[in-house]
Amino acid sequence: MFVSVVWLLLGAVGVSATSQFDPRWKHESPWNKRQDSAPVQDPTPVQAAAPTPVPDKSSFVSTEGPNFKVNNSNFKFIGTNAYWLSALNSDEDIDHVLGNISQSNITVVRTWAFNDVPEIPENGTWFQLVANGTTSVNLNETTGLPKLDRIISMAQKHGIYLLLSLTNNWNPLPLDNVTNSTTSSILRRDVLTNNSLPRNSLSNDYGGMDAYVRAFGADSHDAFYLNETIITAFENYTTQIVSRYVNSTSVLAWEIANDPRCNSSIGATPTCNTTTITRWHARIAQHIKKFDHNHLVSSGSQGFFCADCPKVFQKTSPPPSRPSPAASRRNKIEPLTKKRILQERKEARKKTRALKIQSEPPSGGVRVRGKWVATPTRRQDDVGMGSAFDGSTGVDSEDILSIDDIGFGSFQLFPDQNQYAPDDPNLSAFNNTLQAGLDWIKRHGEAGQMFGKPITLTGFGLVTQDNAPSFVPFNSTVAPFANDQIGNLTFNATQSPFGVTDAQRDDAYAQWLQQGIASGLTGMIQYQWGQGNLTAVDGTAISPTITENGVVPVQDQNGISPSDGYSIAGVGQESAEGTLQGAIQQFVPDA
Repeated sequence: MFVSVVWLLLGAVGVSATSQFDPRWKHESPWNKRQDSAPVQDPTPVQAAAPTPVPDKSSFVSTEGPNFKVNNSNFKFIGTNAYWLSALNSDEDIDHVLGNISQSNITVVRTWAFNDVPEIPENGTWFQLVANGTTSVNLNETTGLPKLDRIISMAQKHGIYLLLSLTNNWNPLPLDNVTNSTTSSILRRDVLTNNSLPRNSLSNDYGGMDAYVRAFGADSHDAFYLNETIITAFENYTTQIVSRYVNSTSVLAWEIANDPRCNSSIGATPTCNTTTITRWHARIAQHIKKFDHNHLVSSGSQGFFCADCPKVFQKTSPPPSRPSPAASRRNKIEPLTKKRILQERKEARKKTRALKIQSEPPSGGVRVRGKWVATPTRRQDDVGMGSAFDGSTGVDSEDILSIDDIGFGSFQLFPDQNQYAPDDPNLSAFNNTLQAGLDWIKRHGEAGQMFGKPITLTGFGLVTQDNAPSFVPFNSTVAPFANDQIGNLTFNATQSPFGVTDAQRDDAYAQWLQQGIASGLTGMIQYQWGQGNLTAVDGTAISPTITENGVVPVQDQNGISPSDGYSIAGVGQESAEGTLQGAIQQFVPDA
């Protein structure tokens, strides 16, 4: 049932979209099959206060086959994430951060273009109030959307493109009904702490999909993809954002959502599947293009595959590509199927086992014609494709990439929170992590070749042992490797260290970046930037009591950027930045 939306201008507070939740939404047909609903009426977009002349079309980032183009030249980049830009306490800090990033020859920053709250906060930034079945946008010059105006203006000043994400899959609260087994296993790792981080400290504390679900009275995460009232509310916010910046050449692209999937800290219905999320992507991408023909649109998903799943949009054959010397040297790329995935894993394990046998013959095996062969009890069972390939997350990145309005592919790499393949028993824990990342990047590079579109790694990171005390999983609110020492986030002496060493992180990043270059990726964005010497204000995400290791008293009033466990600020920052610089010099030699 479609419920019309009335837009009211509220002066300095914002623009309100009001609607009521219909509990019968579960029984309605999917959006693309509705026969009894009137077309969605889009609100009048709110334009920036000082519109600029329309730039030449070539000034916007576009695509040509598997490449990005801007100003009639190919465009490749190494970028960084800074979800917290809108939470900074002064314009000088925004300028300071973007200036330092630019000096590192980083040309793309991915950040949140949303900041939803269930009630108006006492301090800090917020972009939209989402409460009691209504929404209203904050146009206050200091705390509202004009702050995003200034971020975009300063990005242009420093020659930086912004990849702007419009919502987030993750927005956990302690009382959420956790029903997904994957989510539950992560939450069981949490420990009680006295840690009370201010709003916007964590990447999952800016509102997002579940903020809408709660505000409109729904009880499952996939209501965000299926409920007409909720979809309309999100489309209304999207309209205002993309219309506001339609002529900004500093916007690289719109990212529909960070890590959209069926499950969250609020459980999904059993019927949520890849078709649900693929059709939702198609609808939102089409909606964005209705108001903004200048900018590209991407998914923002983790890039999960769904081998052998039925497709909504995927073409039966890849689009034609221009012949090139490099293409003739490539192996033919076969369609991704369960049979192919399992066969490639089998071959990979044979190779790693052979290398292990050469250096250290295993115990418990027998020698056959000079080779060590495992006894039957040591053989590995077929564990299936795993959640990264079987569609259980509700994401089919190949089908999403086939949507005409999706300009380029996106994927993420966070081995601390997702498993991309079963562990190989012949490899160490770190080498399993390293190899899983290399294979994941290669898979997505092949997808770009198959479908003739650019592919970008929009977030990759590893938690180091120094950062482990402040690591908070994306679907949690507390740090599982912290203790209960009066709010301090430090290692618990009884726990084994979690995370990799700085040297291992740098090694993995260097190899992943190299694999991305070899696989034909057009952009790779590290997660995440860290910055010190920021204006600290009590009660905000940049507080005088926040350091890179959590909540501890400090002697000065200098603040540090928020972190959910992946920041490169502090220990090891110089080596991490050096790793990125090495990739930039190879990937973007003119930087």
